[in-house]
Amino acid sequence: MTLFLDVRAQAVGGDLATSGVAVNQQTDAGDYLSVTLGAFQAAIRGRHVLIGTHGFNVDRADGIACLANWGSLLQLPDSSIFVGLLWPGDSVWAHGLDYPEEPKIADEAGALIAPFVDANFANAASVSFSSHSLGARVVLKTISQLNRPVRRVTIMAGAIDDNCLDSEFSDAAQNIGTISALSSSMDEVLKLAFPIGNFIAGIIAEGHPWWRAALGHCGPAKPWVANLEAPFEIPNNWNYQHGDYLHIDPAPVPVLPIPTEVPAGCPDPPACGAPGWQEAFSSAFASTRFR
Repeated sequence: MTLFLDVRAQAVGGDLATSGVAVNQQTDAGDYLSVTLGAFQAAIRGRHVLIGTHGFNVDRADGIACLANWGSLLQLPDSSIFVGLLWPGDSVWAHGLDYPEEPKIADEAGALIAPFVDANFANAASVSFSSHSLGARVVLKTISQLNRPVRRVTIMAGAIDDNCLDSEFSDAAQNIGTISALSSSMDEVLKLAFPIGNFIAGIIAEGHPWWRAALGHCGPAKPWVANLEAPFEIPNNWNYQHGDYLHIDPAPVPVLPIPTEVPAGCPDPPACGAPGWQEAFSSAFASTRFR
């Protein structure tokens, strides 16, 4: 069973839910059902909560599938619990060409989630976040508006400006105990699409810098914030692509022993590159940095 916070109005595309944050669960049988707020609060009471979210161009069904799978691979202590977060980051037209407008939706999602966390996570031992792609903006916007500190944050393939931690979201960074990142210079999506999207966004929306690199491509720009934990650059010979972090393989996924860190040099991929090694690595890394 995986618990979810859901701020979608529709299963595919659409805007944020006007009713606010819904609390749901995916059962072991695969059903997606509502959960009472009291039951949710009981599940997180006294536990270290890790809230994980997806990125751009992910509908509700795909978000449930990838986050439930990735959550099942996490190696968290019994005192911890994973909660998925679904937001309407999927394109509603032209296969992703509406990307420049999605940061606005991500910001609005974060502004909706923050007061819910403040109101309902008071009895949790701590709150942490993980994100993929444009989900980084959802997470950082949420943290920037929280009234409580955040213990850990892991930003994977961040589709957000590389200087965001000491510029736009410096207030959020100061509210986090430790920040981790995973980046890949082989990520073709962030290498090609992100600068183009930022260029277009700079024309049609205020506040978006022109031609900045993505945090998830070559890592955060220097100077690094003091609470950033290195290393974060995945070896080039692993050819780690944008969709690999939360990928779902049909074959059994190997579980990598923790602690698992980004290795130095150019070693072979984990588990000899067996199917599922990419999500096994990202989940093991996140588990290590969460502890």
